[in-house]
Amino acid sequence: MLFIQSLALAWASGISVYATVALLGIAERFGWIGTLPSPLAGVGAWWVIALAGTLYLVEFLATLIPGVASAWETFHSAIRPLAGAVIAGATVAHADHRITLAAALLGGTLALGTHATKLGLRYAIDTSPEPVTNGVANLAELGMIGAVALGVWHHPYLALGLALTLLILGALLVRSLWRMLRRVFRRSADVA
Repeated sequence: MLFIQSLALAWASGISVYATVALLGIAERFGWIGTLPSPLAGVGAWWVIALAGTLYLVEFLATLIPGVASAWETFHSAIRPLAGAVIAGATVAHADHRITLAAALLGGTLALGTHATKLGLRYAIDTSPEPVTNGVANLAELGMIGAVALGVWHHPYLALGLALTLLILGALLVRSLWRMLRRVFRRSADVA
């Protein structure tokens, strides 16, 4: 069960580590979920929740600015997959060491796939000069993280299934958006 939970949390970390940590901490503090595994228990400390929440607020605001959003997401290519691996490994840390290693490897891979999909979406969205699209994307991401990161403690298989479905749909959306943008830019070049 913890193995499944670790993978769903890694998926959420691929979207936003800060939101994932803040939501887990808040959920534990308010009793919305059971006690977290001891290596993750620190996320329930108020200062950790405040730090993660502040970093998420900075992320939210930074990704509202076209150009800055792409730079922010590119920078986080080095952070999210590693954090996903750490969170997945920490979730099952008291299990057999082979399970911990498998969770870390799969969690990092899942976080990388999720982050790469988000990165492609953000690059496509960033071609629009207005911040509304980025704001809607931020709120949608927060909703998905909340649904998976909190739901995984009550319905782990359903939450992981939702996460994997969202990953596949996101990858298909990225592909469609990039094809559409390619056609638009090709037409613009032909007209000019």
